[in-house]
Amino acid sequence: MDAPSPAPSRAFAYLLLTLTVLFWSANWVVGRGIRDDVPPLALSFWRWVIAFACLLPWAWPHLRAQWREVIAHWKVLALLGLFGGACHNALTYTGVALTTATNGVLLASATPIMIIGLSWALLGKRLSRLEWLGVMVSFTGVMAIIAQGEMARLLDLRPNAGDLWVLAAMLFWALYTVLLVHRPPTLHALSFLAAITLWGLVGLAPFYLWEAVSGKLIVPGVPAFAAIAYAGIFPAALGFIFWNRAVAEVGGNRAGQFMHLMPAFGTLLAMLFLGEQPALYHLAGIALILAGIFLTTRVRA
Repeated sequence: MDAPSPAPSRAFAYLLLTLTVLFWSANWVVGRGIRDDVPPLALSFWRWVIAFACLLPWAWPHLRAQWREVIAHWKVLALLGLFGGACHNALTYTGVALTTATNGVLLASATPIMIIGLSWALLGKRLSRLEWLGVMVSFTGVMAIIAQGEMARLLDLRPNAGDLWVLAAMLFWALYTVLLVHRPPTLHALSFLAAITLWGLVGLAPFYLWEAVSGKLIVPGVPAFAAIAYAGIFPAALGFIFWNRAVAEVGGNRAGQFMHLMPAFGTLLAMLFLGEQPALYHLAGIALILAGIFLTTRVRA
């Protein structure tokens, strides 16, 4: 009589994954839409302040029980917090302030290819010919988006600066993902998330203060506060909680496939709320990126 229970549980995990990717896709649109009211470093800093405040009540019992372990592993937690929290978010919001949300979300879809490349470079993972082909095809798609379909832009080295910031942000996220192999295995998920969030805030604080001192301040108002609240509660706090819960149910490989929804969600939201219209080179670029991911996922681990 207990046999049917795994199906609803898996369906719930798929719902959580879909909601997470929707939250993350909307985050690009929010960052782009609020760029005149909230500077990128301020948005990144206060996003994680809110996320930490949301997580702390749940994480505190685990942190209190495991504080010695948190201190013992402070180096790896600091590295993951700086890469996955501080650098990734700060560069994401910096990039999307200078390029379109459509460009940002499409370039972000190349992250799985970056992870494969870094696994080869840092961990010595051997790539098959099919995986190398997939990396090259996806890289061509990224170049098509950066060049906006015009080879002359690449030859003249005049890509949009925002696109380069976005790629740098995705590189840090890929580094974070690859380095997760060093995550302390006995550390509770909430202890881990709270610790790296705190380290991310430590890394962001001096740059946020520099941004404020230089005169780039938040313009008080409902749009600014609503954007910060959304970024902290949905893509940061709920997004990570939902993602971790779903991965525990269906596994990382299957969960990762839901990232392919991001270009569809992000492009549609950018059209609805920002009036952005995808061009032919966007379609060509994302087709090449997804084709490359398809090729690399044909290889069994």
